[in-house]
Amino acid sequence: MGRTFLSCRSGTARYRDRRPTYGSRPPGRSSRSARLGDKRPQWPWPQRPPPRVAGAPVVLIAEDTFDTRELYELYLTQRGFRVHTVVDGEAAVEKALESGPDVIVLDSSMPRLDGVAATKRLKQDARTRHIPIIIITGYPHKAIQQGALEAGADAFLTKPCLPEDLEEQIRKFLTSAPQRAS
Repeated sequence: MGRTFLSCRSGTARYRDRRPTYGSRPPGRSSRSARLGDKRPQWPWPQRPPPRVAGAPVVLIAEDTFDTRELYELYLTQRGFRVHTVVDGEAAVEKALESGPDVIVLDSSMPRLDGVAATKRLKQDARTRHIPIIIITGYPHKAIQQGALEAGADAFLTKPCLPEDLEEQIRKFLTSAPQRAS
């Protein structure tokens, strides 16, 4: 990979990256959606998500903030995971019992049932006891972290949490856990 020299006008050099930009067009050409004000990023995600692989790991994300939930879902889907999302802890417990995900990601502060209470319920049930749980919070206090870990959470991350950091933590759990038969 590298850069291609394009031009030098009035002492200013312009370069263009040679790395692929998925779904983008050559410089100077814009798509109809771009001209109409569509601000969705064209890179690093392709326009269409890759096909879902039957044996891909399943991640359940419980997050009440739409933007955060959408960000994690898009990123993890592009990285080869199958992702289920819910908006509160109560729905997370129900979905986990129904689908049996490989990893569960819970926001600590959600309506109906918070992440710590949902973790307690999931760890008390024999069907979900073995599933690793990651709690994400915007409150980086030691007492909250301690409470989450005492409830049975396997990891604790603070917001803002980059999708890359979340993926790294998920992959740690997937490589350390025995593979389940699908």
